[in-house]
Amino acid sequence: MKKLVIVESPAKARTLNKYLGRGFQVKASMGHVKDLPKSKLGVNVEDGFKPTYVTIKGKEKVLKELRKAAKEAEEVYLASDPDREGEAIAWHIAQSLNKRDQEKVKRILFYEITKGAVREALKHPGPIDMNKVNAQQARRILDRLVGYSLSPLLWRKVERGLSAGRVQSVAVRLICEREEEIEKFVPREYWTLTAHLQRPQTSPPFTAKLFKFNSKKAGLPKKEAVDEVLQHLEGATYRVVKVEKRERKDNPKPPFITSTLQQEAARKLGFTAKKTMLLAQQLYEGMDLGEEGPVGLITYMRTDSVRVSPEAQKKARTLIKTLWGQEHLPPRAPQYKSKKSAQEAHEAIRPTEPARTPDSLKGILPGDHWKLYRLIWDRFMASQMRPAVYDVTTVDIQAKDAIFRATGRVLKFPGYTVLYTEGKDEQANGEEETSTLPPLEEGEELTLLKLEPKQHFTQPPPRYTEATLVKTLEEKGIGRPSTYATILSTIQERGYVEKRQKRLYPTILGRTVNELLVKFFPRILDVGFTAQMEESLDQIEEGRREWVETLKEFYAPFVNELKVAEENMERVKKTGKTTNITCDKCGKPMVERWSRHGRFLGCSGYPQCRNIIPLDSNGERIQKAEPDKSHPCPMKGCNGFLVKRRGRGGRLFYGCSNYPKCRFTTNKLEEEADSSKEEG
Repeated sequence: MKKLVIVESPAKARTLNKYLGRGFQVKASMGHVKDLPKSKLGVNVEDGFKPTYVTIKGKEKVLKELRKAAKEAEEVYLASDPDREGEAIAWHIAQSLNKRDQEKVKRILFYEITKGAVREALKHPGPIDMNKVNAQQARRILDRLVGYSLSPLLWRKVERGLSAGRVQSVAVRLICEREEEIEKFVPREYWTLTAHLQRPQTSPPFTAKLFKFNSKKAGLPKKEAVDEVLQHLEGATYRVVKVEKRERKDNPKPPFITSTLQQEAARKLGFTAKKTMLLAQQLYEGMDLGEEGPVGLITYMRTDSVRVSPEAQKKARTLIKTLWGQEHLPPRAPQYKSKKSAQEAHEAIRPTEPARTPDSLKGILPGDHWKLYRLIWDRFMASQMRPAVYDVTTVDIQAKDAIFRATGRVLKFPGYTVLYTEGKDEQANGEEETSTLPPLEEGEELTLLKLEPKQHFTQPPPRYTEATLVKTLEEKGIGRPSTYATILSTIQERGYVEKRQKRLYPTILGRTVNELLVKFFPRILDVGFTAQMEESLDQIEEGRREWVETLKEFYAPFVNELKVAEENMERVKKTGKTTNITCDKCGKPMVERWSRHGRFLGCSGYPQCRNIIPLDSNGERIQKAEPDKSHPCPMKGCNGFLVKRRGRGGRLFYGCSNYPKCRFTTNKLEEEADSSKEEG
């Protein structure tokens, strides 16, 4: 009799088959096999929030095959992913087997799909972790209670077909509040005064900025203040009064966790969070490397732990010494500290075999997979290297009652930067620049080349990108590694948020729904409360909290809020702003409305007159789509041209003028295609 191993995906099954040999049979469940029903709540709130699970449509055949295989097997190993979702999948599969076969079930965990890790996991099987299962059940039921209560309310009050999610709604709130900050922002004028200076010798010129004036920190709010300083400095001598040198170490960043991988892949590769996780999943489960067959290239990609196994560190250190020399190797392997809530059983995201360099896989892996693997490999290897070392010099230069300051930085030892530097997010206001300074000594007199006054205005906070939103969600404790990508894709698919030039903008619909939910469900839309719920789920997983009790504490106040909203929430769907635009079909005034597909003008004579005029997110009329004859449809044999259209969530795309005969679509035209590919 063979031993049966059950995993989620065929790719994972292929990779495991390679390592396990003839005594094992590996089957895939194709993800979850059971879930709450789609057509009804599926939770008995009167009976301890008891869920009713049903077989997911299309999974009946899968379960039948798994039952047959389990019946014929000597032992059944459940090897789904090592997190809450994986534990729930294992539990549902076990519950679906025949009673006698359930006694054969064992749970195995591994965090990388390598021969050693899999063999080791088989040596230490255990039971299904019901604390993890209960944490997943609690999250699923919480989300179902909120979604199945708020969505119908929005249908009645705003527009049919809308939906609301417990965590997604908080993400939309953050984006809406950032938009309000930007709209309310009043730019503040300020000035800088830069001195362009040079040593009397032939040293290159350098710059210093006004730092103090009349013994106070220089503040130049208006041009008048600048003129006062300029007048004071006429005929001044510029002399070095202080030179301060210090050595500064710049430590490498820890290896990736889920959130930092998503952020860096967005910054450096332009990938969406969803795309990053899809590629990472495939790298983890196994990529075909030709004669070598399928190989799991990275460790498990849903993690918030920065721990690295001693074996992996040892391999990395050997490779660093070979490739970059002993001088780049720290005396001891670096240790990074995970945040309090991290699961230390997990490792950081790293290559399973550091010796498998990106160069060795070039041309073997598909392009985007290779780019992501290289990013993960570079970050991991850099995390095991010495810090970069800089000589930082700060120079104060006095001219009458003014002090100018220059800061210079010189790379003394590159350390980890020979391989990797972290990308940066956009800042609201520019950071101080540093430059290379000539050797300067106290008491030295300098030549003034010119004084450069410059007007500036403070900038509003930047709109979120996917990278900065993930960073904010993590910092505020909203969501967990497995949920970030889903949150980002869901709020865009629902038409509450749209992406333009990689920035996230709330739509009119998103702002309207957010305003109503914040008003009537302040607790659920509260960032702190949502973070607290995440902590409660963590405590359930750790066995320190009862899942049913957690649901009770949440549900009672929620029901009261729901009653108040039913009675008092205004019916936005019946209202609309009447415009001075007349209907070109019946002559009645047009009314501004919106739906989940976007903003539009509808005839006030509805339902007798059903004329509508689509609007863009700024309220401008979208002109009737005309074929763009400079862009013929690329489909072979089609003589159509591309037409600008509006799709789900109000987003624009280009489709063939011969639709429905030809169904070709693209997000961007040819000259814009490079950026659109990254946005999926």
